[in-house]
Amino acid sequence: MSSSAASPVAPGSAPSANTRGRVIFASLIGTTIEFYDFYAYAAASTLVFPKLFFPNATDINALLSAFAIFGVAFFARPIGSVIFGHFGDRIGRKGTLVASLLTMGIATFLIGFLPPAAGGWVVLAPLALVLLRFAQGIALGGEWSGAALLATENAPAGKRAIWGTFPQLGAPIGLILSNLIFVALQSWLTPQQFIDWGWRVPFILSAVIVAVGLYVRLKLEESQSFQKVVAEDKVAKVPLAATFKYHWRPVLAGTFIMLATYVLFYLMTTFTLSYGTAPDTAAKAAAAAAKAGKAFNEAAFVPGMGIDKGLFQWLLILGAVFFGIFTVVSGPLAEKFGRRKFLLWVTGGILVFGLVWSLMFAPGLGAGAAGIGLVVGLSLMGLTFGPMAAYLPELFPSNVRYTGSAVAYNLSSVIGAAPASFVAIALWQAAHGSTWLVGLYLGLAAVLTLVALFLTRETAGDDFEDNVA
Repeated sequence: MSSSAASPVAPGSAPSANTRGRVIFASLIGTTIEFYDFYAYAAASTLVFPKLFFPNATDINALLSAFAIFGVAFFARPIGSVIFGHFGDRIGRKGTLVASLLTMGIATFLIGFLPPAAGGWVVLAPLALVLLRFAQGIALGGEWSGAALLATENAPAGKRAIWGTFPQLGAPIGLILSNLIFVALQSWLTPQQFIDWGWRVPFILSAVIVAVGLYVRLKLEESQSFQKVVAEDKVAKVPLAATFKYHWRPVLAGTFIMLATYVLFYLMTTFTLSYGTAPDTAAKAAAAAAKAGKAFNEAAFVPGMGIDKGLFQWLLILGAVFFGIFTVVSGPLAEKFGRRKFLLWVTGGILVFGLVWSLMFAPGLGAGAAGIGLVVGLSLMGLTFGPMAAYLPELFPSNVRYTGSAVAYNLSSVIGAAPASFVAIALWQAAHGSTWLVGLYLGLAAVLTLVALFLTRETAGDDFEDNVA
């Protein structure tokens, strides 16, 4: 153990600068940017990146390549969780949160200035996109856990799950903001203007949100939990080593507890946008290919839902509103019934949703069925995601809480989030338009999460400040 530069406070006192409003905003802003940036990339991956960065590939291979780069960030996230977790448990939450937000902001801003893969940039442009996605992943590896600790370690007794919903609300807010900007740009600009420069605007605009977030986070003080670790000289010398030596079981449990949440989110937001807007008939696909000046292979055609892209994005915005509502609802319910019991019921709901997936997402069903599916799926997402900011950190003691929760959260992103869109597209192609295999994939993830929850203890009554290894 070793000491830190943070100054301790007396037990029972509250950090004066960390008012409720400041904690809400500072924890919310980071995850808002996280999901805004990630969904901006996801939307661009469907709408423009295949054409800009993989112009010589077939439509489906270009889409798969764009989503493969999308997945790069998820493989970087565990590395980021180790880096930012180390400093978050060694020197404090505040400085680490500022560094993660700044890294994320710079990488996202630079994506907005990448040249298309033409001329001398055929290799360099996609490579630069990979590197910037990797940087985003590094930053995100530490962002969520720090934001979750900012909220929960400053929460009053008996309200950790409620305060933990503050950073989680950033997910629906970021999703809504990103979609609104993309819808507006596609409405105001011609298709060529959008491809030429309009897609860059959401990435460049993120700098404004990052600047506001940095200003607020610089005014924070360390939480009482961390300052108590410092006062008792229990700061871990190597948090990662201590985490895996003494707390590997909660790391493993937390990884699979998050699995269904990750798979659900990326199926609902990235896969459905690709599948829902793909032509539902060979005639429509042929017309789209002719308009783009490409050859059409009817034998290789795989149908989607054929919904207009603008309409589908409005449906996603509607679903995201329900995502936000049920995120807020989940906090009080997780306090009343306990995190574990509540998540068991919600994960059971995700399993059922996977089994009936093709009743809402199938060629020919139209926008009404897709809208119902998006609302139901994203409502379940709010219920499962909301309690995670309390549950995962509660599995770990104060001196390795940043590292432990970050590693569990981000290892889950590798097995849950990174392959979700890629696997779903492959299953859609394999079933030649049917999506029952996609629903089965989600159901399998829910089963693994249920097993992890059954094997994990309830944490609602734990004392955050006295929980030091």
